[in-house]
Amino acid sequence: MTELHDSSVLDRWARLRFAIIGPLLAAPPESGQLRELVTALAARRWRHPVTGDDIQFGRSTIERWFYQARKAPHDPVARLRNRKRPSGVGASLSPQTVQAIRTQYRDHPGWTCQLHFDNLKVTLGTANLPSYTTVRRYMRAQGLFRERQPRHTSAGAMLARERLEKLEVRSFEVEHINALWHLDFHHGSRKLLTSDGEWITPMLLCVIDDRSRVVCHAQWFLDETARSLIHGLAQAFQRRVLPRALMTDNGAAMLAEETTAGLLALGVLHQTTLPYSPYQNAKQETFWARIEGRVMAMLEGEPNLTLELLNQATHAWIEREYHHAHHSEIGGTPLKRYLAGPDVRRECPPSDALRGAFRIDVTRTQRRSDGTVSLAGTRLEIPSAYRHLQRVRLRYARWDLSRVDLVDADGDTVLCPLRPLDKAANADGQRRRLDAVNVEPPASAPGIAPLLRQMLAEHAATGLPPAWIPAKWQEGA
Repeated sequence: MTELHDSSVLDRWARLRFAIIGPLLAAPPESGQLRELVTALAARRWRHPVTGDDIQFGRSTIERWFYQARKAPHDPVARLRNRKRPSGVGASLSPQTVQAIRTQYRDHPGWTCQLHFDNLKVTLGTANLPSYTTVRRYMRAQGLFRERQPRHTSAGAMLARERLEKLEVRSFEVEHINALWHLDFHHGSRKLLTSDGEWITPMLLCVIDDRSRVVCHAQWFLDETARSLIHGLAQAFQRRVLPRALMTDNGAAMLAEETTAGLLALGVLHQTTLPYSPYQNAKQETFWARIEGRVMAMLEGEPNLTLELLNQATHAWIEREYHHAHHSEIGGTPLKRYLAGPDVRRECPPSDALRGAFRIDVTRTQRRSDGTVSLAGTRLEIPSAYRHLQRVRLRYARWDLSRVDLVDADGDTVLCPLRPLDKAANADGQRRRLDAVNVEPPASAPGIAPLLRQMLAEHAATGLPPAWIPAKWQEGA
């Protein structure tokens, strides 16, 4: 059933007018009685259809309504409805005024309506200029909105702005649970005092499921690096499952080689938003507003805010309130929708395999003198069994040199782990004997090489004398 507040203002006024003169139409007054009945109606108080306050109407106004309704016996309510004011078509604006407004907006799209109006006073003069309300109504109806000045003026920022102005923006939602996750960092509104005496803004990493809005993992960090991102994302995989796709922005941590290589190794499609287009990850932006409005607001009285307390409070709010609160867009709670499915989850691999996935591959030249390679300023020892390799392929994360693996260059098999060179341990002078590399030891002396033996035979077959004169005192040598 449609309630009264759902109807338009014009319909509410028409209903009120019909309620006032309706009795006169139901029982038409006899000659000479209309004035008396209209006077009685004018003395009564009525409820304003918009504000709800008491209101009275003049006798002439009620008479006019009565005659208007009587001329339309089939639809008197429609006849009592006011004509809709022309919406932005410029009916009350002269062609000169319209041209001045459009020219001024073309030259200054970043001005406010008030600034446009003030400048039109000088251009057109006060006598020829309509009211501010008329000018503002016309500009809004024609789509002459204020254009915000971009914070970034790079080519990518201007391209993103042009795309936003020319293409429509549509909300979206995938049809399966764990089909798409959103990941982003949020700069907190309060700073933390570290043990070093520095004020640092904490960063909240959050991973959200697109369909259910369930928070797969959230954690505060002191930086926005690939190391922190992978640390939090790996926990999201272990707490939930492996999703089919992950959407992020174009931050340095999101596009780091370790991040992209790990997602590719795990079979997770990495989708990035357009540069300078945060609205494409709007579900994350909505969640940040709730973090600031609920969690951070309840911590504003805590003077000794720490990273540990931030994480504890955030997880408590997520598990005790957010997951069980009704979400208007999904028509239920995030947790119930997550459990309802349908689901396209995949099992998460073990922790060791998960950590090993987020690494990069590099190629280095092995130093033949001592069988080592240099990686990030650290020398690593290559086992003697692989000392014949001139170029070796290494797999590691740039922030963790304790786990560096030697990888088969022709495949993806990990051959062995590598350890940094320990010069102190090598100072004891003990050395192991090197085994031959893929070569069997000779059974006897091989003698003259086959190629030289062939040359000697061919030269002897020519019958030519020797090309040198032997020294007689050395003939016995």
